[in-house]
Amino acid sequence: MSFSPPPRKRRKEARPSELTAAALGLFVEKGFAATRLEDIAARAGVSKGTLYLYFDSKEALFKAVIQEGIIPVVAENEAIAAQHAGSAFDLLEKLLAHWWEKIGQNELAGIPKLMVAEARNFPEVAQYYYENVIQRVHALIGSTLESGMATGEFRRMDVKTTIDVIIAPILMLVIWRFSMACCQSGEGDSQLYLRIHMDLLRQGLCTTQV
Repeated sequence: MSFSPPPRKRRKEARPSELTAAALGLFVEKGFAATRLEDIAARAGVSKGTLYLYFDSKEALFKAVIQEGIIPVVAENEAIAAQHAGSAFDLLEKLLAHWWEKIGQNELAGIPKLMVAEARNFPEVAQYYYENVIQRVHALIGSTLESGMATGEFRRMDVKTTIDVIIAPILMLVIWRFSMACCQSGEGDSQLYLRIHMDLLRQGLCTTQV
């Protein structure tokens, strides 16, 4: 009686989320330009042909990373703002804390550094990020500032410039983490950094201190 070994099982085809996770890791580690589709396929454990079943270009993969990882957080913050009933400063604090919890502490925090470094070389990718992330974030913070100014909680300031001033320290924190932090001995205290940032915002924005 002859014995036939059981047929080998093929690896289950990768799901799109596995491919975007592999892409995110490589984009953050190597940059957009230096990441090849074959590298992404290899990290996900599939063939390049399998990758092409889902994504026809590196740009499409990047957009999927943003759609899957960052845009939902922006939408969550928009929902937080829509349901908020407290002070404008409390809302601002909630929005920044939620962004840090969902994005600032994982690989998605490497995307801003990637965009700063490569936006001019890949304008289509940069424009997509600008329209779907930056503009929505700016609109949300801007409406929070305008609400606070309208009630007298915040001092009157140029809203557009104030948005940039609020975001800049957090942007610098994540860019530093994925760049010059490698030269430091030990990690900085991000929670202390954020507490100081919020304290300075309170002192600068609010007409009365609490």
